[in-house]
Amino acid sequence: MELYLNTTSPYARLARIVLLEKGLAESVTLKWCDPWADDADLLKANPAGRIPALVTEEGTTLSESMLIAVYLDGVSPNKPMIPTAGLGEVLHLTGVGQNLMDAAFNTVIARKHYGNGIDDSELGQRRSRAIQRLLKQLDGELGEIQQTSTINLGHIATAVALDYLAFRLPEANWKEEYPELQEWHAGVTARASFEQTAFS
Repeated sequence: MELYLNTTSPYARLARIVLLEKGLAESVTLKWCDPWADDADLLKANPAGRIPALVTEEGTTLSESMLIAVYLDGVSPNKPMIPTAGLGEVLHLTGVGQNLMDAAFNTVIARKHYGNGIDDSELGQRRSRAIQRLLKQLDGELGEIQQTSTINLGHIATAVALDYLAFRLPEANWKEEYPELQEWHAGVTARASFEQTAFS
């Protein structure tokens, strides 16, 4: 298999963490690329020019990080990332993490192309309010949860989104504002899969 990715995409990082947690790292060739440069190999695999993109052993290309995660969870039986026990809770947390990731990523991209003043637009303010609501929700849901040795897709999506927020939008200052959420996050990101895929 081949996985197209870069070092700063939260979506690509999510897919790579799932790879590592599922024990599939040796089965995949990492194809580092710049999706903003219309990388020829990436466009051949995924005409949308987006990462991550996973080319399976059968030559089928999968796009969208969550769909890639579902596929990887299915091809390796060990350590299910989407367990049937508590499925609703796992998918709920996955969705919250995905929403936070989207709001943060879209803020970063809007600033890149239109400058920081775009934050004052109606859409910019809407994204900012969403980030604050989602952080408050996550703090309420995860702030008092005890760490366990197991991890699922909801944990991964949420921890990656929080990491990305600290990496690209440090002014959100969520670690200081939500110390219990920060403690939960620190427990998850201490795993080798997170340390090996840190943003750079």
